[in-house]
Amino acid sequence: MAREYELHMNRPAAGLRIDYAGELNPQQHEAVTAPPGLSLVLAGAGSGKTRTLTYRVAWLIENGVAPNRILLLTFTNKAAREMMGRVGALLGGEMLQLWGGTFHSIGLRILRLHADRLGHRPDFTVADREDVKDLLGACIGESGVDVKATRFPKAEALGDLFSTAINTGRTLAEVIAQEHAAFLPLAPQIHAVQERFAERKRRAGLMDFDDLLVLWHRLMSEHADVRALYQQRFHAVLVDEYQDTNHLQASLVDLMSGLHRNLTVVGDDAQSIYSWRGADLSNILEFPKRHPGARVFRIETNYRSTPQILAVEIGRAHV
Repeated sequence: MAREYELHMNRPAAGLRIDYAGELNPQQHEAVTAPPGLSLVLAGAGSGKTRTLTYRVAWLIENGVAPNRILLLTFTNKAAREMMGRVGALLGGEMLQLWGGTFHSIGLRILRLHADRLGHRPDFTVADREDVKDLLGACIGESGVDVKATRFPKAEALGDLFSTAINTGRTLAEVIAQEHAAFLPLAPQIHAVQERFAERKRRAGLMDFDDLLVLWHRLMSEHADVRALYQQRFHAVLVDEYQDTNHLQASLVDLMSGLHRNLTVVGDDAQSIYSWRGADLSNILEFPKRHPGARVFRIETNYRSTPQILAVEIGRAHV
């Protein structure tokens, strides 16, 4: 399918508010002012990843992309607020229309509008870790499993098991076989509890944090009209700390940017801090393979550390 959107540079360089060439080093400037399309920006520690992404958002807006057509995905609410604040400071106004936030907050925002398509109430409550633990405990009790006789996993361990399967793109059976072989004889009962847990959440109007991603993904995958709505809406998608995305998050990024294919991901291929959440470093390492024709930019000037300290930081990242 031909790209239905092209970014037109409809303002002369002299009319831009920001002096990009003057405020960025050459490597940052090249990444920030790249033409529309698929871009992977590899930036090491202290090299200005956040600055590059912030200026990229500003560049898009100054060149005709409306803020409400931009999706900026981050891993912390603090990072999202800081980047949106910086863009506002650069352009001289608040970016209230910019869709910026964590994967979970964007998933929440979209599910509030479309949860009914999946059989959930739009006014659902987001359950915290303790709520999940209590509900799972109730599901185990209802299942009739003799937890002492079978050494059935406790509620917290069961929640981690379910979460691992969701965030790594594996089935529950695969996770049990590959990481918890001792539970193999209990696999049918564990699966039954998982189904009971999902149904109890739906009836109670609850979603946990994993649901915010997996149900958002279901919406985009199974409902063509919802997928078209958001693919048409977002002319540009940008992702911070892409090396920390897991299988599900990387798939969501591809779905959201699937029409215009104007995607910029920024990350450090030498480190990943969310492996416990299923972060998959291959997402960043294999980005050019998954997205043929993607431009790769390397930002290597370090502003934070001396060469000696930087060498230690990089060494630790590989440990």
